[in-house]
Amino acid sequence: MAQRMVKCVRLHKELPGLDEAPWFGELGQRIYDNVSQEAWNEWLNHLRMLINEYRLVTSTKEAQDFIGAQMEQFFFGAGSAQIPGYVPIK
Repeated sequence: MAQRMVKCVRLHKELPGLDEAPWFGELGQRIYDNVSQEAWNEWLNHLRMLINEYRLVTSTKEAQDFIGAQMEQFFFGAGSAQIPGYVPIK
């Protein structure tokens, strides 16, 4: 079976797409249609940082709303929030 390809909005090239919509609603469909697996993996790394730094409880509506907004910015906007003073672990 041929892998589904997408023109990735984040990486600006044709790459293998996701197997299914990774989020609910219209945003999930936009991500499925326009984001590659490689860019999605970048998001997951960024999401880990957001969850840890902001101490998000992902089961709450507030955290889910924040994550959805950050996801929208990461893929379709100016980029997701950067943590002031954050230094990645080497």
